[in-house]
Amino acid sequence: MPVTRRRILIALLAAGGALALPATAAAEVIEIGATPALTPPSCPTTPCLAVSRTTGYQAKVGPSRGIMTIPKNGRIVAWSIALGNPGAQQTAFFNQRLGGQSEAQITVIDPSKRLRSRVVAQGQPKKLQPYFGSQPQFALTRSIRVHKGEVLALTVPTWAPALAVGLGADTSWRASRGKGDCEDTSAQTAQLQDNQLAQYFCLYRTARLTYTATLIADAPRTAAQ
Repeated sequence: MPVTRRRILIALLAAGGALALPATAAAEVIEIGATPALTPPSCPTTPCLAVSRTTGYQAKVGPSRGIMTIPKNGRIVAWSIALGNPGAQQTAFFNQRLGGQSEAQITVIDPSKRLRSRVVAQGQPKKLQPYFGSQPQFALTRSIRVHKGEVLALTVPTWAPALAVGLGADTSWRASRGKGDCEDTSAQTAQLQDNQLAQYFCLYRTARLTYTATLIADAPRTAAQ
């Protein structure tokens, strides 16, 4: 179910009672991945391109790097995804060839050397077809504890019309595919289990994954605490 302002408020309370803290120690709300302009996803134009069977994160948007890197310790309480609006034939094509109905979930990964990252936590998977052509926001049933330096990724076990294309060469995203497998976009490479390790070798330029997430940063400690 898409998020409402009331549900975000409830999620904030569940994230540790941040609203009960003194005003001098108010929690900061950060939208991870947000940029001034978000290019719409490609579908239903031809070709209709989708993210398929992988976990990915945005590496760069123009001059901005690391936009999906967690800037502060805190909790992820919600995530959003801008979706294209594929037609009936396009939807049937993807469903048949990529393992079923459009689905995605948010994933937190811990990057290490040689482009390898390990799954730290994941949100609940969401069926996306009811929201095609819109930008739903989903509250997490249980908020996710995150730490500065971890990366927020999007896991797509089937497919998702959440790919903006035709952008500049200075915009790129990485997928959990190994060396030599960058062209095979139908093989299952999505990180679907906690603690799972994968190599993010494949870099795709001129495209962007259209997702963000809401971080409630830990409130700064006051002298009284």
